Amino acid sequence: MKGMAFVDRLIGRLSPETALRRANELAEQKRFAEAFPLLALAAKAGVPEGEYRIALAYLEGSGIPICLAEGVVWLRRAAANGWVEAQELLGSLCLHGLADAANGAPAEDRPRSNRLFAAGATGEPDYESALHWASQAARSGSARGQALFGYILTHGPKEMRDLEAAHQCYAQSAAQNCPEGSLGYALSLARRATDETSQRRVAQQLLHAAKCGLPTAIYLLAAIVEQGMGLPRDPAAAAELYRRAAEGGHRAAQLRWGLALIEGRHVAQDLINGESWLRRAAQAGDAEAATLIGDLYSRNGALPANYSEAANWYRKAAELGSEAAARALGSLYLTGAGVAQDNDEAIRWLRIAADSGDQASRTDLANMVLEGEGSPEDATRIVGWFEQTAASGDHVAAFNLGVCLAKGIGVARDEIQAASWLRRAAEGVPEAQFMYGRMLAEGQGVTPDIEAARSWIKFAADAGVADAQVSLAEMMLNGRGGPRDLSAAMDLFAKAAAKSHSGAMFGLGAIYGGGHGMPTDRLTAQRWFQAAAELGHAQAQLMLGRYLAIGAAGQCDRSRARLWLERASAQGVFDAEIDLANLAHELSAAGNS
Repeated sequence: MKGMAFVDRLIGRLSPETALRRANELAEQKRFAEAFPLLALAAKAGVPEGEYRIALAYLEGSGIPICLAEGVVWLRRAAANGWVEAQELLGSLCLHGLADAANGAPAEDRPRSNRLFAAGATGEPDYESALHWASQAARSGSARGQALFGYILTHGPKEMRDLEAAHQCYAQSAAQNCPEGSLGYALSLARRATDETSQRRVAQQLLHAAKCGLPTAIYLLAAIVEQGMGLPRDPAAAAELYRRAAEGGHRAAQLRWGLALIEGRHVAQDLINGESWLRRAAQAGDAEAATLIGDLYSRNGALPANYSEAANWYRKAAELGSEAAARALGSLYLTGAGVAQDNDEAIRWLRIAADSGDQASRTDLANMVLEGEGSPEDATRIVGWFEQTAASGDHVAAFNLGVCLAKGIGVARDEIQAASWLRRAAEGVPEAQFMYGRMLAEGQGVTPDIEAARSWIKFAADAGVADAQVSLAEMMLNGRGGPRDLSAAMDLFAKAAAKSHSGAMFGLGAIYGGGHGMPTDRLTAQRWFQAAAELGHAQAQLMLGRYLAIGAAGQCDRSRARLWLERASAQGVFDAEIDLANLAHELSAAGNS
């Protein structure tokens, strides 16, 4: 072998071309370390192929440690000297931002040749240089150069784009059976397809590119086979194509194949494998895949609930821009499922989704703001949303805007404007009917009109709004805005009480307690007072304390009476304090007697 090495060096000194031929022979035998010195001789002598081959050696680490910067230097020389393959490769490196990224990069940070065209490459695309080298290769008749030139003319900066010229480039490349050219030509044809014949032409080009193993072509072929565009519809064949493209690293195909496995769509259902493919897509940056994994682990998902896992994937998806995931993550923070309960974090994620236009998140955030959560900026934000949507005739938005104006949330309080928007909303929102009725009854922002108030409140009560049912019952009980109707009032109180409305329960207790034209039934009255008191109704707590203190329903229990009176007093009921003092005096007198 030492003798052969001596001969190789001697050959190199005699002729750079001979050195190159010998280097190529050694490379074919995988003897890269022996080939490299001969390549260096040819390259330094200015042989374009030698410059190109030594560039590849540096880029691929063939007989020498990988050095992208050195590889690009030699690639530029070969390209400048007219070596078409160097022009093709240099154009691709410039397009992926790797030609400039190579300059000054430490060897350990440089991507290996099998990652030269990875989507995650660092560095900004250099479209001008890519266009320069691709156009030179294309003019030399290079099929790959034509495909690359067409790609830049299609996807480059706006000022570079020329779809007609790109179409011609792709057509020339495809005519030479270049897979990338066929793929580009198929996509260009698809933009122009108007009938079945043109769809078949698209399909034929994709078939050729897919047979050559291009994952993107396989994925697109799967899509048209699934839809039956240009080829017979065959969902099972489409699923198999999605699998092939997924195994080739195509992110969207990994998502589709994962979904097919999870849903058992034209393949045997396999939840674990399906989740695994979704993970691959998500880890490659697919927001939809990450969201779907979160869904799999959340409530009613296909896999056993794991909210911590769901939260992790929702967070990843939200950071990738998924509105749905941001909203889902906000919901988890609201409930404390899988994460520590945190209203501020919930609002942060809901805000992100809402600002991106997600209507459900806007609604959730608005509800929190109306309940006193969030920042002043959030309040101003939701008023802006409500104004935009309400102006288009949306009744719910009009109602929410009316509430904000009535309460001064995110905007200066304005009862007149509030009443105006609530009147609009009342055409379709029962809660607005009730609120507008109350404003009419109290003369807030409008001229008082008790009869109209009762009419609007009745609309809301008939729609099942519990507060409206109680208000209407009180009006019927007292004959306000219309005739007195004790029977209807009791019916309304009963309906609201069935929904655990403490005010309705108190109302029933007051009616059965006497003085409203009904036979007195203090036992029933006490039961209703107790039901309302246990729900925190302060006046009911006062009345229950009084009933127990004197045994109004036949049961005297001063200890329990004091407990309920103390609860009423804690809620600010002044009469409860007086009753407590009287009760204490009576107990003291009883103790001294």
